[in-house]
Amino acid sequence: MGRDQANEPGRGGPTRRQLLFGGAVAGIGAVAAIGTDTLVRRDGRGSETSEAEQALNGGLTVPFYGTHQAGIETPPQAHVTLVALDLRPEVDRDGLRRLLRILSDDAARLTQGAPALADSEPELAQVPARLTVTFGFGPELVRRGMPDGSSTGVLPTWLRPLPAFGVDRLEDVWNDGDLLLQIGADDAFTVAHAQRMLLKDARSLTTVRWTQSGFRRAHGSERSGTTMRNLFGQVDGTVNPAPTTADFDDLVWIGDGWLAGGTSMVVRRISMDLDAWDRLDRSGREQSTGRFLSTGAPLTGTREHDEPDFEATTEIGFPVIPEFSHVRRARSDDTSERIFRRGYNYDDAPTGDQVSSSGLLFVSFQADVDAQFVPLQRRLDELDLLNEWTTPIGSAVFAIPPGCSEGGFVGETLLGDGDGDGDGDGDGDGDGDGDGDGS
Repeated sequence: MGRDQANEPGRGGPTRRQLLFGGAVAGIGAVAAIGTDTLVRRDGRGSETSEAEQALNGGLTVPFYGTHQAGIETPPQAHVTLVALDLRPEVDRDGLRRLLRILSDDAARLTQGAPALADSEPELAQVPARLTVTFGFGPELVRRGMPDGSSTGVLPTWLRPLPAFGVDRLEDVWNDGDLLLQIGADDAFTVAHAQRMLLKDARSLTTVRWTQSGFRRAHGSERSGTTMRNLFGQVDGTVNPAPTTADFDDLVWIGDGWLAGGTSMVVRRISMDLDAWDRLDRSGREQSTGRFLSTGAPLTGTREHDEPDFEATTEIGFPVIPEFSHVRRARSDDTSERIFRRGYNYDDAPTGDQVSSSGLLFVSFQADVDAQFVPLQRRLDELDLLNEWTTPIGSAVFAIPPGCSEGGFVGETLLGDGDGDGDGDGDGDGDGDGDGDGS
């Protein structure tokens, strides 16, 4: 086998030399077929970028620093993981300050496509895909973070477990928490890496209480701004205040105290009985929701955002939109009793004879839980027919602090910067870089 058999008569099939040359020819053909510009690298060794690469959103970033935390007004990403942490018993106000400094620095780097400090897999941080990290505080964290001698008004009255509702079947494994991390991105790989980096730096001061992951349609599957559908097939979240409007600002952002520029967050894990839902005919499904499944339009309209006519009746005098329908029960005559929804679907592995173990990660933001979310939930609790197929099994409430500026950290409005000069770096020059030269 040492001699060249390329030209040996009587041998069938391609030789190694033919395969090698054939592969080269195939490669040339591939270049011709897809265009040479698609092979240009983006690492500095090529000056051009292909149309396909330009369409990628893996390099898109969302600013971490700002008046408000990202992940609230931010258009929802395709993937989210919510992680609730419990503080270890020894963690005090100074410990909280250290923890949140570190986590804020991690988040600031990761969201911009840079590795966290001591990241052992820095290559995994290079695709931020609109990554955001949002921090929420439970009542225990706020109590430990209060300055000595502070008034009781520092702890918002709404920062506590929600009132008991008749439809609830809450499981402790999904409830409450001291510190919440909401990690969202258009790439599940990015979410997983960011979660690992944050938990590595938090583990000496916290333990994981629960983790919940959710999803929407993949980026690019639908037009931007399309209202998501839940796993019942319903358009979910049509009536939402529009971010960056005065209406949104009034309903979502808190105006004073250490939470000024922040908000409140309700997380509800809602199990959906898809097996029973399958047995309901389409008309029954639409009567229970008060909207057409095909378009999301109210039963009195033709388009998703048409205003429902709750006075309209059928030929025999019954309301077109039933009193027990979800859209009717969710509506209040008091326009201040509204919330901003930013939910996700979940789909766990079924067990036994189940076809699915699925549901909704209901997430809402509002300035005051007691004044906005609770009245809405009470109306749904009393009559909403969807309660036949949905069961809340987890519940938590968090205070969402405002954002921070570069050199600061999320939570400093409660905890202070800890160095006495107000800039968060300890050198007193106000530039936030820690070198003391004012530059």
